[in-house]
Amino acid sequence: MKKLLVSAALAASLIAPSAVSAQTIPAAVIAVVDLDRVTRDCNACKTASATLRGQLTALQNQQKTLASPLETERKSIQAAIDALKGAQPDAALQARAQAFQGKYQQAQQQLERQEQQIQRNQQFVAQQIREKLGPIYQQVMQRRGANVLLEMGSTLATTAGVDVTNDVLAGLNTALPTVRTTAPAQTQPQGR
Repeated sequence: MKKLLVSAALAASLIAPSAVSAQTIPAAVIAVVDLDRVTRDCNACKTASATLRGQLTALQNQQKTLASPLETERKSIQAAIDALKGAQPDAALQARAQAFQGKYQQAQQQLERQEQQIQRNQQFVAQQIREKLGPIYQQVMQRRGANVLLEMGSTLATTAGVDVTNDVLAGLNTALPTVRTTAPAQTQPQGR
């Protein structure tokens, strides 16, 4: 029995080093990518960025268009209220004030919907880019022999030899020739 235990211990000691060596981590071969440059300079990204800027400009113009007549109406109502010098406004002035409040709320809701759509559009563009970048990272790492890929902004210093930004950018330009800039309509949850 004692010989059996000694034999088992000896066998375990011979197996253990090979199990440990199988679990060793290979030396890190690190590459870095300037993700800001990739998402700024890819062809589809430039086009999408211009489109999104146009959407923001349209929103700002819409805000101005809605604000001007509302401000004029607000001043007119305020002048009528000030002319009363503390007296109660008549039914017509009250109705005018309520109508103004309704128009103001409608304008706010319209602008909020447009702003939310632009935010969804921005997120949709970013999602499309992220979906394409994952496989590109793997391809570039394999081609360049790297087993770790870091974002350039998270490094303190690098050499040009480990920068794979151009490879990633070229891969993204090939994999993503265009980006859709209008997010799909949100599905409304159905009541139970």
